Amino acid sequence: MYVAIKGGERAIRAAHALLDACRRGDPDVPELDLDQIREQLGLAVDRVMAEGSLYDPEFAALAVKQVQGDLVEAIFLLRAYRTTLPRLGESEPVDTTRMAAMRRVSAVYKDLPGGQILGPTFDYTHRLLDFELADGRDAPDIAEADEPLHEPLPRVLDWLNAEGLIEPPGGMGQKQPDTAPDLAVDDAAGAADAGDDASEECGGPHPHNDDPEPGDITLDPLELPAGRDVRLQCLARADEGFLLSMAYSTQRGFGRNHPFAGEIRTGEVAVELCPEELGFPVSVADITVTEADMINQFKGGGDVPAQFTRGYGLVFGRLERKAVSMALVDRALRAEELGEEASSPAQDHEFVLLHADNVQASGFVQHVKLPHYADFQSELALVRGLRRKWEAGKRGEGTTTDGAGDTPEAHDVDDAGDSHLHSFGPDGMENGA
Repeated sequence: MYVAIKGGERAIRAAHALLDACRRGDPDVPELDLDQIREQLGLAVDRVMAEGSLYDPEFAALAVKQVQGDLVEAIFLLRAYRTTLPRLGESEPVDTTRMAAMRRVSAVYKDLPGGQILGPTFDYTHRLLDFELADGRDAPDIAEADEPLHEPLPRVLDWLNAEGLIEPPGGMGQKQPDTAPDLAVDDAAGAADAGDDASEECGGPHPHNDDPEPGDITLDPLELPAGRDVRLQCLARADEGFLLSMAYSTQRGFGRNHPFAGEIRTGEVAVELCPEELGFPVSVADITVTEADMINQFKGGGDVPAQFTRGYGLVFGRLERKAVSMALVDRALRAEELGEEASSPAQDHEFVLLHADNVQASGFVQHVKLPHYADFQSELALVRGLRRKWEAGKRGEGTTTDGAGDTPEAHDVDDAGDSHLHSFGPDGMENGA
């Protein structure tokens, strides 16, 4: 039960003004502008976009500024703004093989066609504070590569798939490809160019065009058990810290999955729409995404031979840690599908999917700050009544004199003279008031 507060509008307006003053900070310090946030706090902006389910760096930077860097609050703002936007259409499936990659690494093959591309990463830093940044430092000169990156870059998992050593992209029971992909980068690029000519029309050749229509958690409520398409949507905008903890638990034995980083790539991909009046796809934007393909062990059984299985992650921005975590949790949630015992939290669909969204979690946890005056008075009266019975029992007086005795119902009167009727079940829990 919630009780409305009357006469508090003036106090609330004052609280808003104080919040705005705290956000601005010392007026003598230059104010941050959105360009600074977007360009110099890019990973924070990326997280807000990913978990806010809206790719808009400008508005994400505005949200970060408005809430003083509280990313969960910023995600809430962007998610709320997203609900006001019209749905203009659905894009074509994004083809990450044609990504303009700034980073692409594999932990399973040293020599990759197209090469390992380290890109911008903290992986090789010493994790020590750089005190020179305190006084500012000019951006370093970045040397250009001697040769442009080959595009597209072949997928690492396609080589395992061609040999039947890993489950097909569609999962167990799907048909393996008839021929192995050519591992030469130049030939792969030529094949992609030929594919361009074949896919000029809407719905042209695409490896996933025959897939069933995916669910949409922004339109339909989550139902359990959820298909993998819905699960991946939930994980893509799940809280990064939650996903990281779940992924870590699988590596510590709660899920018994030993992962290999098959391929991790970050870069720009084209978003295409296919207007009915045109009949062919049109590129409307380039967005930065991070994709993670994880390889996991699988012993096989029955008609299925031993082979590797997949975990997949794809997120907005340069959120590599989240993409990897998402891929590990995706694989853990496939336990029952693969005939494995689902005995760990990361394998429990309800536990993961219903607790991963930080907008929902933050709202429910923080609602305890709302007025619960009537609820608390009821609980207070209950505790006082129970204490009176306990004290009477300690004195050897037996039951109280209000006629309740040890029956399931006890009629208590609090110090203010208000009467409350409480009903208790056999386990001692309150049934109602």
